Amino acid sequence: MKKFFIKNRILFNRNEFSGSFGDIGTDFPLIVGMILASNLDVTSVFVMFGAMQIITGMVYGLPMPVQPLKAMAVLVITQNIQSSILFGAGFAIGLVMLVLSWSGGLGWLARKIPSCVVRGIQFGLGLSLASLALKTYVPSMGNSGYVLALAGFMIMIVLLGNRHWPPGIFVIGLGLLYALFFRVDFGALVSGIGFRLPQIAAPSMNDILTGFIVLSLPQLPLSISNSVIATHKTVHDLFPERNISIKKLGITYAVINLILPFFRGIPVCHGCGGLAGHYALGARTGGSVIIYGAIFVVIGLVFSGAFQQVIEFFPQPILGVVLLFEALTLMLLIRDQAQNKRDLTIALLVAAMAMTLPQGYVIGLVVGSLVYFSRIKL
Repeated sequence: MKKFFIKNRILFNRNEFSGSFGDIGTDFPLIVGMILASNLDVTSVFVMFGAMQIITGMVYGLPMPVQPLKAMAVLVITQNIQSSILFGAGFAIGLVMLVLSWSGGLGWLARKIPSCVVRGIQFGLGLSLASLALKTYVPSMGNSGYVLALAGFMIMIVLLGNRHWPPGIFVIGLGLLYALFFRVDFGALVSGIGFRLPQIAAPSMNDILTGFIVLSLPQLPLSISNSVIATHKTVHDLFPERNISIKKLGITYAVINLILPFFRGIPVCHGCGGLAGHYALGARTGGSVIIYGAIFVVIGLVFSGAFQQVIEFFPQPILGVVLLFEALTLMLLIRDQAQNKRDLTIALLVAAMAMTLPQGYVIGLVVGSLVYFSRIKL
């Protein structure tokens, strides 16, 4: 089995194409929100985001996507932070993660944090994604959106796990058809077509320091817990035959973010939710994220001038359906804690903290670990 998988690290077939859309429900709204809030260059953001997907798919040979850094994205969208500070923050967090990876700090944390705590972080993220899907994305277009989401949901239920007719193709296809008939202005789309390249600029030292304080510090706990440790655990869960180290995850996270600011690309990370999403829709190799990345690259190079029309091709109710099944795949990983009442209780406690508290992921990680090692009877 191991030899077969290594030989087929990158495949391009219907399942990989279906799986390539497994993380779009998380990524696309955050990317669009950051572009609009900080007036980012559409070409740079889309091309570099796609390019990093392609590189990650080639490096890992797994559906290992990169995602916008969520804490940073929320701060940028809600506080309209300057783009230069965002790029400085990306470079800063890349440096920090590189030091943690090479020093062995990430590996030490991964060994010390109990499995039930990691499961709680995964479950809490799943709850948050499901809540976002059902409360925000699905209702976003009124009655027509509910009908669209219901149709997408039924497709997912009927075809989930089907390797011959993978569901992602049909769900995303449904959204595209709806957009073509009811949402897209073809005149504006055609007029916006044109070849563009990413911008090039280096972050200043002041932007790096400011970005570190304003954006990187709030992001760092989530990155350590979810982007690295929980992702490492999810790789082991879904691909037990692959030996991907914590150090490798940390280094690719770091190197990507040290490159992106020079091409005006948004900071990104790995993520257990994205990996689960690609897997849920059928992906098993790096081909899915390469396909996914290529779509972003093409949009950035050719269609960035028609950005407002490109957004319409991905109706939020459809993104909500995809996001919901990404969340369910992630939450189901908690089932291995069911055999131990105490571990399950800790996992659920961590999940509740992660979902509801400010900086809940780091609070849940710390509190859950303290409860675990204290041997308090639960």
